[in-house]
Amino acid sequence: MDKLRAIQSFVAIADAGTLTQAARVLGSSLPAVVRLLAALEQELGARLFHRTTRSVTLTDAGRRYLERCRELLGSLADAEAELNAEQTEPRGKLIVTAPVLFGQRHVAAGITRFVQRYPKVSVDVLLFDRIINLVEEGIDVGIRIGVLDDSSLVAQHVGDMRRVAVAAPSYLESHGVPRHPSDLAHHDCIRFWRPGSITWSFIDGGKSVNVAVDGTLSINQSAAVAEACAAGLGIGLFFAYQVAPFISSGALRIILAEYEIPPRPIHIVYPEARLLPARARAFIDFMKIYLREERAAWQPVEPGQEAADEGEAAAVSAVLPVLEREEPTSVRRRDLTLEVRAPELGSAPDEPSGPAPRRPRAKKAAKKAARKKKRT
Repeated sequence: MDKLRAIQSFVAIADAGTLTQAARVLGSSLPAVVRLLAALEQELGARLFHRTTRSVTLTDAGRRYLERCRELLGSLADAEAELNAEQTEPRGKLIVTAPVLFGQRHVAAGITRFVQRYPKVSVDVLLFDRIINLVEEGIDVGIRIGVLDDSSLVAQHVGDMRRVAVAAPSYLESHGVPRHPSDLAHHDCIRFWRPGSITWSFIDGGKSVNVAVDGTLSINQSAAVAEACAAGLGIGLFFAYQVAPFISSGALRIILAEYEIPPRPIHIVYPEARLLPARARAFIDFMKIYLREERAAWQPVEPGQEAADEGEAAAVSAVLPVLEREEPTSVRRRDLTLEVRAPELGSAPDEPSGPAPRRPRAKKAAKKAARKKKRT
């Protein structure tokens, strides 16, 4: 017996007053309604209605049971309405995780804006510098930096993060600038603490280079490692966002940039895509846009680089009107990129900026005739 359907039939009979009318309301046949009522009474061990040929009336047991059944069906309807509302309007609690420093600098502000836009959603933000199991720990959405190992997660790519080796100018002046990753074996390297030996990875000529590093200081917190490097205590290896402010201020310089490993991907991850509540879908869509717009903030910009970029922009602005006057519309946009990247933009104004001009044909023919006369 379908217990829920039997209860719905019982309530419909009580409201309609006859079995025939209840069957019509339920969109069912009269025999089916009669069978459901009989099965329900048999299971309960009590008669719910007094029956006559024209009507049915509730027994005392039936009236008590009807009150409880109405409460049960009302609660069920409320639960379904609430669930449907959650699927259409973001509301309820959301649990999000991210790396500690990245979460503080680049995620928290986005979550604040999200909550302002969706005030019926509350968000718990858990910041960890370790990989956690989203399903086991009941987390809705995670933001991760690095290659994903758990293939069961759904992932949305939002950017990439460099791994940069840095040191303070004072340290480099005193100890010299490493020219190759192998030089790090002779330097004081400040490391993120973990048991055992520590190696830093680089790329040289397309091949992986792993260098064992050592030093006088290791710390298990990235901000403290960055502070120690900025104080001139040694060389550190970081995700770019961890030291971007120090690089921009000139407190740290990037070294060995040509040996950096490929940037690590940044993903928004979540366990299941098919049955996401509206709050999770809204958060994922919002943060995808926010983090992609935020990408410039975690890219390190060394002092003087902004000025160089502004100079390049000025050069582009100077060239653009000339291109717009002289180049055909059909090729203008295609050729603009080539011109902007060309080294001639930085050359003297009277220096040729293209291939050497061809010699006139008449002059070339005269020279050829002179050589022939000389041979004869």
